[in-house]
Amino acid sequence: MKLLTKTLCALLLGAPALLMAQSNTASPASALKMPTLEDLIPGGETYRYTENLYGLQWWGDTAVKPGIDSLVAIRPTDGRESLLFTRDDVNRVLEAKGLGKLAQLYVLSFPWADKTQALFPLHGKFITYDWTAQTIVSVRDTDPKAANVDYNSTSGHVAYTLENNLYVDGQAVTREPAGVVCGQTVHRNEFGISKGTFWSPTGNLLAFYRMDERMVTEYPLVDITARVGQVDPVRYPMAGMTSHRVQVGIYNPSTGQTLYLETGDPTDRYFTNISWSPDERSLFLIELNRDQNHAKLCRYDAGTGRMLEVLYEEEHPKYVEPQTPIVFLPWDDTKFLLQSQQDGWNHLYLFDLKKKKALESFATVLGGKFVASYECVQLTRGEWLVQSLLGFNEKKKDIYFTATKESPMQSNIYKVRARGGDPVLLDKGEGVHNARLSASGTYVIDNYSTPDVPRAIDLLSTKTGVAGAHRLFTAPDPFRGLVMPTVEVGTMKAADDTTTLYWRMLKPADFDPEKKYPVIVYVYGGPHAQMLAANWMYAARGWDLYMANRGYILFTIDNRGSANRGLAFENCTFRRLGMEEGKDQAKAAEWLKTLPYVDGDRIGVHGWSFGGHMTTALMLRYPELYKVGVAGGPVIDWRYYEVMYGERYMDMPQTNPDGYEACDLKTLAGQLRGKLLLIHDDHDDTCVPQHTLSFLKACIDARTYPDLFIYPCHKHNVMGRDRVHLHEKITRYFDDYLR
Repeated sequence: MKLLTKTLCALLLGAPALLMAQSNTASPASALKMPTLEDLIPGGETYRYTENLYGLQWWGDTAVKPGIDSLVAIRPTDGRESLLFTRDDVNRVLEAKGLGKLAQLYVLSFPWADKTQALFPLHGKFITYDWTAQTIVSVRDTDPKAANVDYNSTSGHVAYTLENNLYVDGQAVTREPAGVVCGQTVHRNEFGISKGTFWSPTGNLLAFYRMDERMVTEYPLVDITARVGQVDPVRYPMAGMTSHRVQVGIYNPSTGQTLYLETGDPTDRYFTNISWSPDERSLFLIELNRDQNHAKLCRYDAGTGRMLEVLYEEEHPKYVEPQTPIVFLPWDDTKFLLQSQQDGWNHLYLFDLKKKKALESFATVLGGKFVASYECVQLTRGEWLVQSLLGFNEKKKDIYFTATKESPMQSNIYKVRARGGDPVLLDKGEGVHNARLSASGTYVIDNYSTPDVPRAIDLLSTKTGVAGAHRLFTAPDPFRGLVMPTVEVGTMKAADDTTTLYWRMLKPADFDPEKKYPVIVYVYGGPHAQMLAANWMYAARGWDLYMANRGYILFTIDNRGSANRGLAFENCTFRRLGMEEGKDQAKAAEWLKTLPYVDGDRIGVHGWSFGGHMTTALMLRYPELYKVGVAGGPVIDWRYYEVMYGERYMDMPQTNPDGYEACDLKTLAGQLRGKLLLIHDDHDDTCVPQHTLSFLKACIDARTYPDLFIYPCHKHNVMGRDRVHLHEKITRYFDDYLR
């Protein structure tokens, strides 16, 4: 790949701006092979993927690079490598102890910066190996059937679950009946929740979730692998219906005692973003009401479970969505960072527990307000958002994070002083960066991609940034030797004629501007997702490349409601999901029809999940624009979707009946004119099959004729080897009706 052109001139008068185009010119066309789905789709026999340095991590301030047979240390000052130990070294010690053998070294971690020790799981055990002494330091057993394993490297305690109950060091912490789940994620993984156990800083105490879902309606999925199909029900709280009840417990391994926070009746309340105080005396969490428009940062006494105080409250007329726990500064136990969108963009706020103040309410943008019991200072600001907090440099009092400051399509690395000041860019200011900070915050492993760089990995100093960086790895072009389409990106105005949207277009490698091409629009369009990014090939998917090579133009635009553009951009869809998003997509389709090389009578659309909803909605609301659609796992009626996500963006059906009715695609079944294929997985426990089945019934009643394909034994997408089959099925449908 190489960059061909940059321009800000318009394609047509008043039309979207073309920002960049790229194409594969590395080899003569005659020497290139046309890629297959097996080459481009995960699960394919010859799948081409971007190479990586797997397991690259920090041991204190030394980078370590594992392999199958050896593990090397990398000195960050000059990039020099030296051997630490080999797999044979480890296996000799393991076999002498009867502990088995390691097949590779990628599973090793190095949690102790001041010790020559590595931690790894093997045959249901957590083993600590000292490579200097060549000895096994400790072995901690778990159960062979253990799930949700959470090992604390400071105390050596290990938590895990067996079915619905929680265990620590082999001891049962809970003995709950079926329908009560402990130590696992709750609230259907919303609000940033990804686990159900939370060790205190020294590992002496364990906070955990207890979720009672016995009152939640069971949804009947069917297991067809049994001799006679069996009902395999899942607890699924649909919008407006009874939800589960959650408590937070604290277990003390030394006493075997458990207490629960005195939160009061947990009905219709969400508890998220759990964190500990450095002294382990307090547990913090953010509580959200069921309407999800009022969040409270609460502090509980870890010894008694009593609530001590509410430190911060935030309200918004639409919704508040806390995603991250507070994080204390490592050099000051009285100060912590909170992430909030109170000014319309996700930013860092520094709270000082030494400076309590009288309660005072402050208005925020977009009609919200917040109340703080302690002094807080906004550390970052601007029309961009903080994406992740990387860590700290205790000596320099610096805070490191990634953000969209350069572009909403990028993610770059910055530092800012804890006392305030402008953020300092540490990378080159291009691409999408995934960073890992060393223990002291002195160095960064920067794993990044740009539109014409599949992957590069550098070691950076946080003092000098890219100056003096050491290149560890440059991935080769995974598509070298294959015919690749041209990728273009640009901007256009949304349907409100004000907001700037970003689009991506793939053209066939042999594109002829004198010809007319069919277009397939790939869409997602919902919250927490962005289809365009300034990484490798602008985040074009393998199927997009494949279809462009078959003579289609592939087009994607991130409509209003999608990620990384701020709160107003996202929540303009509130209470009417799919409506504003559809207007943006339709405007883009109208523009496509004006292009001289587009056959305006052959525009198709495809998407999955929220994108399945968008695909179906566009086919029904704009039948004059879209001829063919393939909708995977579509949301048809938001009343059938789960409580947390659905009610955040739509409110409850009881309080927003008009919105739910307007967004119910069953009511539009009679407007289907083109060809529509619905694909659903029979074990989809995210977007249950009732969506697709109820839409088919509505179409039968309306005498319209969509097509259906079911993938047995899959959940909310088709993975593994069957994923190639899925994309062949989608391809054939477009070839049959759009080509």
